Amino acid sequence: MKRESLDYVLVPLGLALMAGYHAWLLLRIRRRPSTTVIGVNAINRRIWVRHIMQDSSGKHAVLAVQTIRNNIMASTLLASTAITLSSLIAILMSTNGGGLLPDAPLVVGATGESALSAKFFAILVCFLIAFLLDVQSIRYYTHAGLLVNVPLRRRRRRSPGLAVDYVTATLNRGSYFWSLGVRAFYFSCPVFLWLFGPIPMFAACVAMVCVLYFLDVCEDWAEEEDDDDDGEGRHHSGSDGTSVEVKV
Repeated sequence: MKRESLDYVLVPLGLALMAGYHAWLLLRIRRRPSTTVIGVNAINRRIWVRHIMQDSSGKHAVLAVQTIRNNIMASTLLASTAITLSSLIAILMSTNGGGLLPDAPLVVGATGESALSAKFFAILVCFLIAFLLDVQSIRYYTHAGLLVNVPLRRRRRRSPGLAVDYVTATLNRGSYFWSLGVRAFYFSCPVFLWLFGPIPMFAACVAMVCVLYFLDVCEDWAEEEDDDDDGEGRHHSGSDGTSVEVKV
């Protein structure tokens, strides 16, 4: 078997493994959100938004702005890092890889100029996607920073719950885009190891899936849920003792 054949087998297999894991994670978030970190965070963000907006004194307004500002700073850092790395990768591609990784015996797999360009292009795509996702995250966080400080008494009396739902959805979208941007950074690690051959790339995909499973699954919160709760909407007690229905 030619060593170039390993790229046609291990690389698609590693990508399929990563894609399959995230498809499973998305299905679990939709059906059993309280068993995932992303779902638990979405539930608590809804409780937090209702707590902030129902406070008529406005004493939590500064806390809300500071919290969302910290999220904006985190997204800005990732976006700046992603666009900087994208520029560096583009420079390397314009110089034909800068003489990196020649036909070395330790690199098992395709090592030609076309293969090297394809590998650099894959890394570039990961960082560009991360940049775009983090920019969208900043956009939604900026909207949420304004909306969360609008008091419910200024809304129509018959629809205060709709205001909380809209602000929660805006804040959650910002968090989802931020999480996807982080996933793009995670995904770039196996793609970067592809420069050293398909075997390190596939091994990195397997290791990444194992690590992400322990980072994404949260069983402790699910054990505290009532047995009669369904997987789409759950009721939690708010700070004022009222029942809060949470949807992910």
